[in-house]
Amino acid sequence: MEETFCVYILYSEQYDKIYIGQTHDLINRIKSHNVFEKDSFTCKFRPWKVIYVEFFNSRKEALQREKLLKGGKGRAWIKMNKEIFKSTGFISA
Repeated sequence: MEETFCVYILYSEQYDKIYIGQTHDLINRIKSHNVFEKDSFTCKFRPWKVIYVEFFNSRKEALQREKLLKGGKGRAWIKMNKEIFKSTGFISA
């Protein structure tokens, strides 16, 4: 069975912060951001909620998309759609 990878966007409403990451295990990764990590960027801005997810068949594809979203155009797209993401609570592509 092949692994599925995803790129996700987290939002910290309390701090109005966005975090972009990729993983093959979304549920445990979100737990890590919200509970387990003790010394990271994400632990400073808890709680996080997932506002967007995209799925890929390979880690290479997920890494490419993550890099694109972390760039200027990707961040502009996120900023432009952030209110939609926040109001729906979760969007998947």
